[in-house]
Amino acid sequence: MSYNSPKDNREFIARLKESGDLVTVEQEVDWDLELGAIVRRVCENQLPAPHFKNITDYPGFEALGGPLSTYRRLAVGMGMNPNATIPEIADEYVRRTQEKPIPPVMVDATDAPCKENILLGDDANLFHLPGPMVHEGDGGRYLATWHFVVAKDPDTRAINWGMYRIMVFDEKTMVGPVLPFSDMGKMFHGKHVPRNEPMPFAVVLAADPLSSIASCAPSQIPEDQLAGMLHGEPVELVKCETCDLEVPAHAEIIIEGEIHPSVSILEAPFGEYTGYRTSPRDPRTVYRIKAITHRNNPMIMVSNPGIPTDENQLLRSFSLGLEMRKLLESQGIPITGVYMMPESTHHMVVVGVKHAYSGIASQIANLAFGSKLGPWFHMIVVVDDKTDIYNKDEVIHALSTKCHPIRGIRKYENDIGTPLNPYASPEERKMGVGAKVLFDCLFPLDWPTSDLPLKVAFSTNYPKDIQEKVLSNWENYGYKN
Repeated sequence: MSYNSPKDNREFIARLKESGDLVTVEQEVDWDLELGAIVRRVCENQLPAPHFKNITDYPGFEALGGPLSTYRRLAVGMGMNPNATIPEIADEYVRRTQEKPIPPVMVDATDAPCKENILLGDDANLFHLPGPMVHEGDGGRYLATWHFVVAKDPDTRAINWGMYRIMVFDEKTMVGPVLPFSDMGKMFHGKHVPRNEPMPFAVVLAADPLSSIASCAPSQIPEDQLAGMLHGEPVELVKCETCDLEVPAHAEIIIEGEIHPSVSILEAPFGEYTGYRTSPRDPRTVYRIKAITHRNNPMIMVSNPGIPTDENQLLRSFSLGLEMRKLLESQGIPITGVYMMPESTHHMVVVGVKHAYSGIASQIANLAFGSKLGPWFHMIVVVDDKTDIYNKDEVIHALSTKCHPIRGIRKYENDIGTPLNPYASPEERKMGVGAKVLFDCLFPLDWPTSDLPLKVAFSTNYPKDIQEKVLSNWENYGYKN
């Protein structure tokens, strides 16, 4: 069953224009900071996505900024009504990802738009692509900010699509971190490095929205099949020119080459999804390119990580939270919902639960922190089923009034962390050490009902007939909503 989601980035742009979520920028915009500054301000003010038609020094190239930095654009990317609520989008995502996996289908190169131009040898030049200087102070031009890298396990042949930042070094070289605990990092550091064997890669620039979402979702399902599940039909792939990898046929630009295990180049700093620049300039993994293929009049997608909210936070929070929801539901935990706030830069998750037994908050924390999702967040807030987990005001109220400052907080020290955690010391970042915390906002079950504090609110302290009378007369009182 197809869900009528955009098949490629161009159809996505057309739908954003139709829904009022796109601004076409005809004026010439400089790739050196100006383009990045526009995207950053768009994200910070939740404005329509900018579609750049005229990039300095790069005639014929276009760019889409902040492609999925709002829930409206996420809904459009999923083929849904742009006015869909967050719970509606979440439920639809969970429904699709609980269906049977849908393997991709292969198409011939003649039917693959990404093969309209094939550049090999000296013609494959990274400086011919409009990699922007995203933030002032970045270590270089980051061509790949909303993209994914395709890699294959040399033994199992398992495919990984993953989003790992990449900086342009010279005409033939890119560089970026490949963290050992990431899926591609396990392949590279666990197998290619010990064998001193180069690892083939393909960087996919400007794929369709749902393939991009699949590449950054922490799912156990292979990403090319997960993308098919989100679309409701197989994703079309095509063979690479120089290696045994397959890439989305409708992507805008493909960069092929090898990752070298015995070479490193200085990379960073870069403004990250945490809203800070935390990565020092250190030697990192080297990508050597062999080929570039692209569509006619190609475009790139530009994400500008910084303070919330951009797609790095929104999409990662969205998919992480829903994978945790599926994990907790699979264990029979009586949750009412899971929401990872994008404003927390996917570091804090709120879990609503029916308080059925003592210790349920600790059980939730142990399951979540101990799962594959654990390295990517460090705060869990557990609230009761009367708290709207999507309402920040209600969550802050519960956290401030129902979480005991001592017995309601449980610390997990010397846990796994990421090098990007701003709160971590330089040594902790280097060693990948972090800490985690549970905020238990549930009143103890052994408190007598008569001792339970009563919430005072319109919905709880007035008879139903009074509520209905007030609501039916709301406009008569002079209020619009």
